[in-house]
Amino acid sequence: MRVALMPGLSLAFSLSLALSSALSLALALFASSAQAVDCRNESYAGNRYTLCEVDATSEDLRLFLRDATGAVLGHFSTIDRALETEGKVLAFATNAGMYHTDRAPVGLYLEDGVQEMRLVTTPGPGNFGLLPNGVFCLRQGRADVIETLRFEASAPACTGATQSGPMLVIDGALHPRFLQDSSSRYIRNGVGTSADGRRVVFAISRNTVNFHAFGSLFRDHLKLPNALYFDGNISRLHAPQLGRSDAGFMMGPVIGVVEDTEQATTDALRN
Repeated sequence: MRVALMPGLSLAFSLSLALSSALSLALALFASSAQAVDCRNESYAGNRYTLCEVDATSEDLRLFLRDATGAVLGHFSTIDRALETEGKVLAFATNAGMYHTDRAPVGLYLEDGVQEMRLVTTPGPGNFGLLPNGVFCLRQGRADVIETLRFEASAPACTGATQSGPMLVIDGALHPRFLQDSSSRYIRNGVGTSADGRRVVFAISRNTVNFHAFGSLFRDHLKLPNALYFDGNISRLHAPQLGRSDAGFMMGPVIGVVEDTEQATTDALRN
């Protein structure tokens, strides 16, 4: 590197200025290429989890269910192939809400502004009907977990939405039906959001947990005021950052972060 001496400055000082400028440029470039998703393994209260955190103000969060022909996508690899035509890839994905045997959503499902299933507000069987349940709502620059009756009353203009249940955390309180000593333990996954809709954290347990422990992860460890359960033993995760992409039976709704193929290659090299 050739350094031009500035009048009145020593060689050492000129070199220091040049190195400082080069470092500032490198840091700026690093910041501009920050990864779309921060996935990590953490332990909390004796249980192990994988967490994937997303900034909803800057990342491309999308719901996926069917292809252009109406066929269920069902697998992370199928979604990835569909995105190839856009020059995009999945930076992260997980199952996002309960579904019937034909993979149709049990509750509200809205993708790209098109509604496939209506909002369900009445009690019912299974975890979905363990009220209060809720909706994960995508809007421009934010994402929110909203309790179902509040969602019905406020009618937010979601571009994408998926209903599931039960709620794990409602305005900072655990679901009233959760028992700390419950013996109902499964692999579980869900999502929590900050009050301003910017911070979105997806979690999947790496050992079986009960609802109380899973809800406590979001409320007490992640400090998120609202969180929603997605599902149990069928839960799967696609996290290339961790070298993980779970295979298995066909899924219904999937939530994912999409990024340009070139950016994904850069992220892979940084890992």
